[in-house]
Amino acid sequence: MSYVNMIRMFVRVYDLGSMSAAARDQRTSPAVASGRISELEKHLGVRLFNRTTRKLQPTENGRLFYDGAQGILQAIEEAEAAVADATQNPRGVLYVGAPLGVGRRLLGPFVPAFKADYPLIDLRLRLSDRIIDVTAEGLDAVLHLGRLEDSALKMRVIAECPRLLCASPEYIARRGLPQDGAALVRDGHDCLNLRYPGAKEFRWTLRTPQGEQSYEISGPFESDDGDVLTDWALAGHGVVMKPVFEVGAYLRTGALVPVARATPPLPVTLSLLTPHRRLRDPKVRLFADFIVGRIRADMAAQVQGLDLPGSDGPKMPAMEAAERNAQDR
Repeated sequence: MSYVNMIRMFVRVYDLGSMSAAARDQRTSPAVASGRISELEKHLGVRLFNRTTRKLQPTENGRLFYDGAQGILQAIEEAEAAVADATQNPRGVLYVGAPLGVGRRLLGPFVPAFKADYPLIDLRLRLSDRIIDVTAEGLDAVLHLGRLEDSALKMRVIAECPRLLCASPEYIARRGLPQDGAALVRDGHDCLNLRYPGAKEFRWTLRTPQGEQSYEISGPFESDDGDVLTDWALAGHGVVMKPVFEVGAYLRTGALVPVARATPPLPVTLSLLTPHRRLRDPKVRLFADFIVGRIRADMAAQVQGLDLPGSDGPKMPAMEAAERNAQDR
């Protein structure tokens, strides 16, 4: 059994705190993962983890070995990267994370093109709307929507993404067309909120003539999956806050229309995050340059021609119809 594979498994078990999670991460079985840890412990002559039925905790020897093990893997990665850089023949596996909507609409469509340009690089996507721990999950790069709070990561801004509040024409016909954030609260509109463990913001912050203002909205539905919220909005169940790139197609067809146009949401920053040590890896640099350029072009195309809140352009026919229906109520 490769000593490097044993060390790599040890580091992933340590990071993730679970034998089964580390096995999934390394694309193997829990039995293989456990066997590698046992072989490593036998080789070192010490116990690295205390195992119980519920927890897996590193021993003092395990904690001492962890820093050195990380150094070994990093040295191997840097040596491989140096050879790949010198030969201009990058190879290996890239682990990339992103929120569900970003991954489905802005990242996933370009993966085959990246693979075609760099056939020796494989991509593994990890998509989730929960908060992602880049280091603990062993990711090489993450597309992040929002403010950066982890200063240990290198941030490359891709774009400032406009957001808007929108609802279906059916919902507007039933509940009326709210003109601003105050109307959302005053009239008790059903607001569809994205909530997940660790989320810090359960209010909508909107731009008003007096500056930014937070509104304590409410509604019967919430989810930790942004696409579920979009589906509910399309079905007429409430008002949703969305980046334009997620709902642009529905705005063009009139399936969703902007609401509360007088107080639009703040834009949200889309960034590419990478651990500093990963930046020396040529395949990470290639991926960053490739994906940033294509996402910027794609987002510009998606926004082009849309009448977004705050713009002076002509209203879309669906928006005019929604306003007429609301006035006729």
